Amino acid sequence: MFQVLSEVRTIANARQPQQQQDLINDRIRAHEVRLITEDGDRGIMSKADAQQIADEAELDLVLVQANAKPPVAKIMDYGKFKFDNQKKQREQRKNQKIVSIKEIRLSPTIDDNDFNTKKNNAIKFLEKGNKIKVSIRFRGRAITHKEIGREVMERLATDLEEIAKVEARAKMEGRSMFMVLAPKETK
Repeated sequence: MFQVLSEVRTIANARQPQQQQDLINDRIRAHEVRLITEDGDRGIMSKADAQQIADEAELDLVLVQANAKPPVAKIMDYGKFKFDNQKKQREQRKNQKIVSIKEIRLSPTIDDNDFNTKKNNAIKFLEKGNKIKVSIRFRGRAITHKEIGREVMERLATDLEEIAKVEARAKMEGRSMFMVLAPKETK
């Protein structure tokens, strides 16, 4: 029973991501390490000597470059280091901008008022920083007059050229025509 439990724990530990199995202090398996302190490079020494120096400074011995010959270990406050990394990752996520694509569907025989409504919606989406996918679905025999749909799309693109740039020109895919508009970069 105990042997099975220990095997299960070993398998569970092997599946954990590398971040959770950070090599610090006693978890370092190398016999020799290149030690780096706050003062600079201390050279190559045994792991026991490096651990003793770290213990005297009341800091942790952290393996920073495991693949090097010999592995590189650094003396630092590991809790503070991990906290600072998490803080940087939170800042990066906060500053990340997520661009979503909004779709506007037009018709080849769209009326002026409907066109203006769709254009105003497109302006709102572009001002929020979203991309727009403009699509026209051809029904029945309207597919024989693709140029009418292309004219509607070009009309929308020229009306929005002050705030948007054409990222993908109008192209046919099956019975539909698509075009992608992206907001212009404001400086």
